[in-house]
Amino acid sequence: MKKLTIKDIAKEFKVSISTVSKALNDSYEISQSTKEKIQKYAKEQNYKPNFNALSLKNRSTKTIGVILPTMLNYFFAQVFKGIEKTALEKGYKVITCISNQSYDKEVEIIEMLSNGSIDGFLLSMAKETELSNKFDHFQESIENGTPIVMFDRVAQSISCDKVTTDDLEGATKTVEYLYKKGHKNIAFVSTMSDLHIGKQRLEGYQEGLKNVGLAYDESLVLNIVERDYKKYKNIVRPFIKANKIDAVITTGESVAVSVMKAVKKNDQKIPKDVAVIAFSNGILSRHSSPKMTTISQHGEKMGSAATEILIDKLENKTKEITTKVIQTDLVIRDSTRK
Repeated sequence: MKKLTIKDIAKEFKVSISTVSKALNDSYEISQSTKEKIQKYAKEQNYKPNFNALSLKNRSTKTIGVILPTMLNYFFAQVFKGIEKTALEKGYKVITCISNQSYDKEVEIIEMLSNGSIDGFLLSMAKETELSNKFDHFQESIENGTPIVMFDRVAQSISCDKVTTDDLEGATKTVEYLYKKGHKNIAFVSTMSDLHIGKQRLEGYQEGLKNVGLAYDESLVLNIVERDYKKYKNIVRPFIKANKIDAVITTGESVAVSVMKAVKKNDQKIPKDVAVIAFSNGILSRHSSPKMTTISQHGEKMGSAATEILIDKLENKTKEITTKVIQTDLVIRDSTRK
């Protein structure tokens, strides 16, 4: 039989998780009748409070739970490097889990570790979670006394500490940089148009065009929904061939490699005919031919900042909610004109 959770009780009474939590903790903020109803139901259903909610107030495991959406992404590997380095320096251990972009897996990991195994979570949301807009598992963790610091992919509606990249500003500055180098037909290729960070990057691209006086042309924007990077080339080639393009900004490195191959296939030279710039600053950019100019999101710095915020919360019991924004930088290599 499935263990009854605070979420189940909240659903039963059509109230928030916060209300149930307060009722079970006999809070004065909840009316007496609501409190009695919820407490009676919890007792009848043999509800057992989360071990974490009871014990972590007085006990520390000196362990942090880290949930990454994928490990096949160099950026998240860099974030993890920053998390682990800072955690070790401050005397904390790290348990790392991968959600594989799955909402169910993410929920399962949070339930599994919220039993007193860890003191708090550092996490970047799974793609499925963001698209489904279901964030109850985060709220429940916070209500039960396990703080969360989100990084990169964050749930806007959840009140917790966050560390993000200024994606909008990064894309805006990149368009301005390309314009100064003489580019007038700047394309934008995205593999994350359905995610908040993808939307921010597109908005930044549009903002950049506006700032330099170039008109926004929808035909120069390519949104790829295909998840298999091996199939990118079949989508990118016709796009490059059909349009008059002298520069391309992409939301990631693997699609940038496909763009570079398509440009060469079109008998054009990089960067003489077409410049290519990608978000992220990973291994591919250093080994592509030519070496790729990138918009660095400083993954290691992001991981370190998120860890410091969480440990400060755990040790100093700070109630204040902060959002730290990491600025991007252009790392100039050979895929753009000198």
